[in-house]
Amino acid sequence: MKMQSNEATFQRHTPGYDGVAKLLHWLVVVLIAAQFVIGWTMPDIHKGTLPDGLIAWHLGVGATLIAAVVLRIVWRLTHRPVPVVLSPFHNFVSHVTHGLLYLALVVVPVLGWANASSRGWSVRLFGVLPYPAISSVGSPVGHEMGDIHGYLAWVLLALIGLHVLGALFHRFVLRDQVLQRMLP
Repeated sequence: MKMQSNEATFQRHTPGYDGVAKLLHWLVVVLIAAQFVIGWTMPDIHKGTLPDGLIAWHLGVGATLIAAVVLRIVWRLTHRPVPVVLSPFHNFVSHVTHGLLYLALVVVPVLGWANASSRGWSVRLFGVLPYPAISSVGSPVGHEMGDIHGYLAWVLLALIGLHVLGALFHRFVLRDQVLQRMLP
């Protein structure tokens, strides 16, 4: 008789996230993927760079990402999923990783927004609804936020990688239903 790990013994059909949570999760995934592709292919930003082409796309997708992340956080705070039973270690790692992911999903776009504001660029949701400037034009701090935005984007990518590895660990090593909770 094969022994199962304690984590694999929790409810076989653990209830998943609701449809809105799943939609917002996968929307953020698509927007982040788009941001990295655009960010890697857009030209470097220097003094006097105009916000057109791929830079304009980066600003627009970033504005959409900010809105999606805010909606996701509000939804998560008001619609708690059914908790899963994990070992104390895996529970701790899960909470820390998710907390850092949410933090990075807020901080990285806001730093980009501050940098755009310091350059006098307009950040608009769907190209229509303008976001307020969060740093003054010419602000040296706002310009520095652009560099920090770039560095922290790599941290965000590493956290996403850790998140994906954790989901795959649950699916293929622990053989539990954690991953399936967020799948359509």
